[in-house]
Amino acid sequence: MNQNEVILGVDTHLDKHVGAVISVAGKLLATQAVETTAAGYLQLLAWARSLGDVRRAGIEGTATYGSGLTKALRDNNIEVFEVNRPDRATRRSRGKSDPTDAESAACAVLSGRATAIPKEQSGAAQAMRAVSVARRSAVKARTQAINQLRGLLVSAPQEIRERLLSARTEECVGACARVRSLGTTILLKSLTATLRILAKRWLALDAEIKLMDSQLERLTNDHAPKLRAEFGVGAQTAAVLICVAGDNPDRLKSEAALAALCGVSPLQASSGKTARHRLNRGGDRAANNALWTIAMVRMRSEPRTQAYVARRTSEGLSRKEIQRCLKRYIVRELYPLILADLRH
Repeated sequence: MNQNEVILGVDTHLDKHVGAVISVAGKLLATQAVETTAAGYLQLLAWARSLGDVRRAGIEGTATYGSGLTKALRDNNIEVFEVNRPDRATRRSRGKSDPTDAESAACAVLSGRATAIPKEQSGAAQAMRAVSVARRSAVKARTQAINQLRGLLVSAPQEIRERLLSARTEECVGACARVRSLGTTILLKSLTATLRILAKRWLALDAEIKLMDSQLERLTNDHAPKLRAEFGVGAQTAAVLICVAGDNPDRLKSEAALAALCGVSPLQASSGKTARHRLNRGGDRAANNALWTIAMVRMRSEPRTQAYVARRTSEGLSRKEIQRCLKRYIVRELYPLILADLRH
């Protein structure tokens, strides 16, 4: 062991990062706060190197507030590890402060608790993530707009409701967008303006979603062709799975690691004479939902999966238990394809 080695831990924030340096014996040497700029990152590295040989660093939020610092440290040949925030029991016993959190991050690296390699954010996975984030918010806003529009029509006068309210969303929105005047009273004038605004908002958001869908279609076809070729994998589910894997797939050592990342790996819950597993409610929930979507499509349309469902049902498994088994199997099937597409 290099006795001159020191370990850097960083608690990241929007405007300032707080760093702490510890020795290989676990002793806190110093703490330092720097601005979240390129110059600040180099200042933090130079300060840490003045205290010893820096080879490893633990950073909270490597994909958010700490993304710039993570890249700067990697460019300077520092091995960076993703650090989760301290658990509540530790915070209660030690208190909460930025220097304390930074020291905890360094200690997590020293003890070996922090082993996660941060995602690289410079390739197709990050491009898909950017589009998916925007699409998700647009879908949510579009749903909110049609719900508000329908709510106004339900409580509108009977003749207006019969004229404009329709079970088909496109027809309802189109009728409200074309309306010019519902009457001369203050209520009807306000209702006319509001319905037109909500209808036009829905149409604008729908156009945005279609544009982003075409972008995801192009990105996944270009950068995840093997994944897209699998039954039940569409542009959106492929994009989510590529995003959760990241642009540096070597960080996922096995398909079990991907299953844990997606929250589909059963967890041990044995005690005494009881031996059982429980449902994993951790992991990336968007990725878990993508696997559920693929499983539903296959259960509905793929003969092989339908035969599997029939066999497992005859063995006494419930539908939810079968879905969980399918999600775990789908991870095993898609893992090598995800790696192959990202390495292409």
